[in-house]
Amino acid sequence: MSQQAPSLFRPLAEHGAGTPDFEKLREVTNAMVPFSVHVGVQITEIGVERAIAEIPVKDAMNNHMGSVHAGALFLAADIANGSAFVGAMAPRLASVTRFVVRESRCTFLKPAFGRIRAIATVDERIVSDVLSRNSTEKFDIDTKALCYDDNDVLVAKFSFDCVCNITAD
Repeated sequence: MSQQAPSLFRPLAEHGAGTPDFEKLREVTNAMVPFSVHVGVQITEIGVERAIAEIPVKDAMNNHMGSVHAGALFLAADIANGSAFVGAMAPRLASVTRFVVRESRCTFLKPAFGRIRAIATVDERIVSDVLSRNSTEKFDIDTKALCYDDNDVLVAKFSFDCVCNITAD
């Protein structure tokens, strides 16, 4: 008899069941990843269609040229990516046993200055398909994130190829 893996999203599950409480999901998600807490990333929005994560203005986020470091941009996009997944998959969070980025691609468009805002979305066709089933399976899910700086200039684009395991309810 195989043992079922515990949900990675168990702390969020009660807030996603039924009618999702997106504000509570945002609050709990903000505290889940120790590194993002350490750096000061704040998730400012989680919903069915998107999530937004922000990197604060700090000298420690900058590179030697005074613009925001590419790693900080990636972190904002990555946290927004995971948060968009939480919002989209809210009804099934108790069933998620694995969610990881398998591959990512980034395009840096311009130097970024000040606060960074990453807006992420999840491929809604895949989410709709997965939410309509009740089976144990592995699936691929694609997300995208756009990063804007303090002047609302698009400074970077990211795409993430993620893999997720989900158990039957």
